Amino acid sequence: MAEAVVRSYFPSQVVSDEVKRSVEYGLKIGKAIENEWFVSSKTSNRYNSSKNNFEKLRLYARGEQAIQKYKDELSINGDLSYLNLDWKPIPIIPKFVDIVVNGISERTYDIKAYSQDPYGVAKRTEYMDSILADMRSKELNQFAEEAFGINLYENEKETLPETEEELGLHMQLSYKQSVEIAEEQAINVLLEGNKYELIKKRFYYDLTVCGIGAVKNNFSTSNGVTVEYVDPANLVYSYTEDPYFQDIYYAGEIKSIPVNELVKQFPNLDVAELYEIVNNPSYNSSNYDASWDDNRGSDPNKVQVMYFNYKTYLNEVYKVKKTSSGGDKAIEKTDNFNPPNNENENFSKLSTAVEVIYEGAMVLGTSKLLKWELAKNMLRPKSDYTKVKMNYAIVAPRMYKGVISSLVKRITGFADMIQLTHLKLQQVLSRMVPDGVYLDADGLAEIDLGNGTNYNPQEALNMFFQTGSVIGRSFTSEGDQNPGKIPIQEIQSGSGGQKMQSLIQTYNYYMQMIRDTTGLNEARDGSMPDKNALVGVQKLAAANSNTATRHILQAGLYLTQDVADALSLRISDILEHSPTKDAFIQKIGNHNVATLQEMNELYLYDFGIFIELTPDEEEKQLLENNIQVAIAQKSIDLEDAIDVREIKNIKLANQLLKLRRVKKQEKDQLMQQQNIQAQSQANIQAQQAAAQMEMQKQQAMAQAEGQ
Repeated sequence: MAEAVVRSYFPSQVVSDEVKRSVEYGLKIGKAIENEWFVSSKTSNRYNSSKNNFEKLRLYARGEQAIQKYKDELSINGDLSYLNLDWKPIPIIPKFVDIVVNGISERTYDIKAYSQDPYGVAKRTEYMDSILADMRSKELNQFAEEAFGINLYENEKETLPETEEELGLHMQLSYKQSVEIAEEQAINVLLEGNKYELIKKRFYYDLTVCGIGAVKNNFSTSNGVTVEYVDPANLVYSYTEDPYFQDIYYAGEIKSIPVNELVKQFPNLDVAELYEIVNNPSYNSSNYDASWDDNRGSDPNKVQVMYFNYKTYLNEVYKVKKTSSGGDKAIEKTDNFNPPNNENENFSKLSTAVEVIYEGAMVLGTSKLLKWELAKNMLRPKSDYTKVKMNYAIVAPRMYKGVISSLVKRITGFADMIQLTHLKLQQVLSRMVPDGVYLDADGLAEIDLGNGTNYNPQEALNMFFQTGSVIGRSFTSEGDQNPGKIPIQEIQSGSGGQKMQSLIQTYNYYMQMIRDTTGLNEARDGSMPDKNALVGVQKLAAANSNTATRHILQAGLYLTQDVADALSLRISDILEHSPTKDAFIQKIGNHNVATLQEMNELYLYDFGIFIELTPDEEEKQLLENNIQVAIAQKSIDLEDAIDVREIKNIKLANQLLKLRRVKKQEKDQLMQQQNIQAQSQANIQAQQAAAQMEMQKQQAMAQAEGQ
């Protein structure tokens, strides 16, 4: 259905660049997006359907879902007059959402920049070659230093690797170019300036509740680089089956903005156009957003605007002309340029297709296009100039055939059953009566207390409730068997207790179903830790729960990396074009003055951005086990263990641990050999001393005999 909509409404991309730049073409794009998302009635169009679905999931995640379904379930033909229940929903799902979101937010990471341009690679290669040269000429350098006092080392000999494996670790752990440090600090400053930590918590909540998260980045000469949170309920995008939205050709969002903000964003609008936008009959009667209709009723000075990016291609055409000197001269032309097919002509055509982004803004329900222009400062990877990235980063890790699933969506049915069970419990409690007492008055009449007082029913009840004792007679005064020999007996109130036990078991069953469906077990939240279970077993269960929700963490890291990539490209725009360049460089320099020089040349480099995630408890425990085994076997020293624990990358930490074990073994063997040699030399010296003393003794004795 979505593909049919696309084929029906979107204009062809196989047109000239001049046509694509025209306002008429932009209006067709805006109306096509509008038709795809807002056609039909307000209860069945794609936008409202998606928005209502997200709103429903968010209410469940807050424990504020609609209660009408529960009333319909318990009512008889809509009659609730016999039910006096507390209909407030039980906030079960919020607990599980908070466990996931807060647990993921605690995972810290570092953004690493890797210089992958030819200049950066050449510097890295030159540094490695200098270390290899020092490693291979180590004996010669030591001889020159000992014999002549000349230092031939190009690097510090104390930190010089001994093997190529150690060199690889040194390059990954210790070596860092100054431009890479400057790039990392620049990205972190931009993220801090845009309060990315708060944005991160919001899109992690969206990924858990709605199953989709989105972030937008932008650049302007006045505001610089901005990173903004995007509400998934306001998103519009082309149909895709890719969870990472790599193949979409348009993306945008719907915003309700006041008229004064509209004038500030689009100052070219005059009073007549503003009046037409606000008072347009088709706009006032449009049913684009149910919540928008309600808000508009209370605030008529707001306008619903659709901002969107549209990806297409642009033809770069050049006229290549032969000069009199035999060289070629390229002259830029429009894509309408077609040279004649004449062999005598001394010029030809050279063309290539380049992806571009057009930015648009349109007032919904009208034909008023507020903005349509070729985007400025487009995000282009330096490795491939023909490609372009959109301003929106979107991810839905559990999407299939365009349908988005989420953790909350899986458990709403069980939450409904828990709520119904809770209401049934209230019904059982309201109908239960306390245990009563049966009193046999004829049995009391046969009793004589012997002190002149009467054993009446009131006296018997007082004694029963205060002491629990009952006085009875097995025989009557005539000597017959007394059927009322126990005059007071308790009356059980029936099967209400059994019903309650059954409902409580049902409640626990659906609670366990939620845990089984989400993977959030008791060890994850600590609600029911087993007192007899070992700590390691508890941690293993918690680690398995973390594995069940790892796709949410990875989706959030994808958004963070995409934003960091975009900021890396935006930094070049700041340093080349923005009037805030000096202020930005000084802001970075406040963190590290040594990077000021590199900041001026940062736009010349191409960086690869990756995320180094802090290991979780399971990974830390595995590494710590390896460290403890190595220490117990005396394979490493305490200093080595401290160095290994400081490395966040578990793979590199294990490699360093193996390397330190090998070096410790070699060191121990060398010390053992030195001890053996020292012991041998001491034995030889002792034997020589003993022989010399024996010789001196013999000489003294011979001399004494001679005398």
